[in-house]
Amino acid sequence: VPTAAGETFSDCAAAIEYLSTLAPPYVIKADGLAAGKGVVIAEDRAAAQAALEDCLIARKFGAAGTNVVVEEFLEGQEVSVLAFVDGRDIKAMPPAQDYKRIGEGDTGPNTGGMGAYAPVPFVGEEDRLLVVDQIMRPVIAELARRGVTYQGVLYAGLILTEGGPKVLEFNVRFGDPETQIIMPLLRSDLLEIIEACIDGRLAEVDPVWADKKALTVVLASEGYPESPKTGREIGGLDDDQSPDVTVFHAGTALREDGLVSSGGRVLNITALGDSFALARERAYAAVDRIHIEGMRFRRDIGAGVAR
Repeated sequence: VPTAAGETFSDCAAAIEYLSTLAPPYVIKADGLAAGKGVVIAEDRAAAQAALEDCLIARKFGAAGTNVVVEEFLEGQEVSVLAFVDGRDIKAMPPAQDYKRIGEGDTGPNTGGMGAYAPVPFVGEEDRLLVVDQIMRPVIAELARRGVTYQGVLYAGLILTEGGPKVLEFNVRFGDPETQIIMPLLRSDLLEIIEACIDGRLAEVDPVWADKKALTVVLASEGYPESPKTGREIGGLDDDQSPDVTVFHAGTALREDGLVSSGGRVLNITALGDSFALARERAYAAVDRIHIEGMRFRRDIGAGVAR
């Protein structure tokens, strides 16, 4: 399976020494669950060394940063491909593109995702089949060789390099925020697909997808991702929304005095349309009706494909 060149370290000095074998920028990853915030793209050696010291000496990510992966930086467009798997057969979903940086123009620290759109216009059916054959099938086959019959959703986070797609990450679940745009496009019965995965008869099922465009904008708390402020009142959800708009709750809580924020990423505002321009217009019109003190979101989600 094609991936970036890299090594895993628990010793900070050894990790810093390894930087000499790579060209900047450097990718530093906490090798554990870090709520989507354990990846640092360091533009130079000094920043990379600081990130390594944060993980391995200051223990910024606790147990999640006991081991750190140091990787080469891969140039290209980032794409997510999710697929249903029954242990043998694989049915890929429409590809999606996620925006991971907190700031517009892909600036600032990485997050769990600030928005996404699907399908991805520059990923055709041939590309999707290539991902299934060269990336997903080898993984499922290797799991089977180890005695694991994997049934469920396999999520491949990819970067499309000049040398072809390479894997950034795998998840063994639906991914957020991609699920919020992919599932509204599904016209088949999801339960039937899930049962086919469980029963090992996915080959008999052909999921049907709407010929629509989907886009979601994440509304995050003030201070996210470093120190999100919670307990803020959420207003505007009762305003009339387009039937093509769905509001997904991520970090909310119902209190006696109403709905409040309870996490870093609070809401996903998802819209469908016959074009990306229309889906984008609907999503941001809905965003503008919602009020959370200090809320953060990006205004450029889908801007490149909505032109």
